[in-house]
Amino acid sequence: MKLTKFSLLQPQDSKAVYNTLNKEAINDLSIDFICAAVTEDAYEFNSIKQLLIRVTDDEEVVKYRCDVFEDFLNFPQLRKELTLLLAKLKDLREIERFQKDTEKSSIWQLVNRLRELDGYVDCITSIKNTLENLDIKSEGLLNLKKNVQAIYNDSGFPLLKEDIAETLEKARTLKSITLGVNLDDMLRPRAVGVISLNDKHFTDSGLIKRFMNFASKQSEFHEGNDVSAFTSFHPMNPSTHEFGLGAAVTGAQNDLNQIQNSGLTGADPMSNALQKVVTDILKRTVNNIKSILNKYTNVSGYSFVELMPEIVFYIRFAQLCDKIRKENLPLCKASVTDKEERSCDIKDLYNIKLAIKATKGEHIDIVTNHFVFDEDKRIYILTGPNRGGKTTITQAVGLAFLLAQNGIYVPATKMAFSPCDNIFTHFPADENDTVDLGRLGEESKRLSEIFNVATRHSLILLNESLATTNVAEGLYIAKDVVKSMRYLGVRSVFNTHMHELARSLSEVNDAVEGDSRVESMVTGVDNGRRSFKVSIAPPQGVSYAKDIAIKYGVTFDKLKRDIDYRSKNTQTE
Repeated sequence: MKLTKFSLLQPQDSKAVYNTLNKEAINDLSIDFICAAVTEDAYEFNSIKQLLIRVTDDEEVVKYRCDVFEDFLNFPQLRKELTLLLAKLKDLREIERFQKDTEKSSIWQLVNRLRELDGYVDCITSIKNTLENLDIKSEGLLNLKKNVQAIYNDSGFPLLKEDIAETLEKARTLKSITLGVNLDDMLRPRAVGVISLNDKHFTDSGLIKRFMNFASKQSEFHEGNDVSAFTSFHPMNPSTHEFGLGAAVTGAQNDLNQIQNSGLTGADPMSNALQKVVTDILKRTVNNIKSILNKYTNVSGYSFVELMPEIVFYIRFAQLCDKIRKENLPLCKASVTDKEERSCDIKDLYNIKLAIKATKGEHIDIVTNHFVFDEDKRIYILTGPNRGGKTTITQAVGLAFLLAQNGIYVPATKMAFSPCDNIFTHFPADENDTVDLGRLGEESKRLSEIFNVATRHSLILLNESLATTNVAEGLYIAKDVVKSMRYLGVRSVFNTHMHELARSLSEVNDAVEGDSRVESMVTGVDNGRRSFKVSIAPPQGVSYAKDIAIKYGVTFDKLKRDIDYRSKNTQTE
């Protein structure tokens, strides 16, 4: 019985539609940084990244993932057992690369098939026992449990295990091969053929001893090639000629030195050449093995192999969450609301990148914020001082959506949200990308591309967009961009130094019909100290500069006192 094809990432028969983050969003949201934080393995890194950047706003899929991840996080024993299972699945994946059984399969291929079945039995048994001993709640893991129980009960696993052991024993009756080697005029090995297959290893008292006795008589040569005196000869036949048997190894001595074994398949150049004659000689044994295997032709472990990336995905992110919790930082399971609401309410939100740095020993003062999208405010114009946390909070919002929609616990104490169908970012362009169009042209082109595919369910994050041109040009385009976002109905954070844009929100809201109102948000400064707190308020303008000037002593009054003091001391000297 096969494992029913299903996924731990979406319900069975799901019709969810997925979008993939574009390269700009992958870069701006630091996806590679996140993936590197959860694994150092290249294969895992790539598979985790590919899963993370696929986005769907299907509420059922998001809920399904959130529940599965919660089980992974709540049961360390589940992660431990599945980590051991991954090693077995890796073996199955390696065996899968080799040819399946055919009517003329070699003994080595049959042995690999037995090894595959044995590994499959171990996988099913292991995961069945693990899931039965845990109080799992998620639909995904409960379905997996149901599947493996059905396989275990319906496939006669105890009998299968016995058959595997018995068949492997039969396959392993071959203990040695006697070869005949032809030499050329220079006494170099020219060709090799099989003389016999034996059910015993050569020993000191057998053929090896006779050979040594012969070799010690340096003046003697064995006349002819009749070896019937000490073993039977298996001649080359037409059915094996096309595989080179009788000419299995040709060329100079270094050809023989280059033979390399494969520990997985038992195959090497000589073995490949011999495999057909092995099957021919052991035809009866091979057929016997195949008749046993035919009872389990529908048993396949490859469905488990397909689950490997998903299992790795959940395990690695659960391990990261464990590390973050040890830093006493909050994490929570997101609750999903109707996507048509286009809402979001996150309490104590912070950027997960800061948490990752904290787990690596960096001393970081992490400030949390309350962030809301609702019918009164879906587009924020975020202003504040340089290095005041604007980029950090903008990125934090995008990462919270991305993590939540993948089922991962989010860096907050509470999150209720409507999933987005995609996340678009517009951060400052790399200088190398602006050579042909110029900075303003390149930024305008990217904005146009976003609006070509964004929908009312999308999340758009803009970071200092259009800030590299003169104020008048940048403000002109920025107003049209904000109007377009309101008209489309997206959710957005637009962090900018263009305070005039934030002051003209009434004009924008009144000029365009739409249900995504634009609101002003600021990052705060408390007594000249950046608080990194955000709040809904009008842009502060020069008041920020005044606070910073006072803190660092660059007001006119302070600088005048310093100048007068130095001048007075100089005259005294």
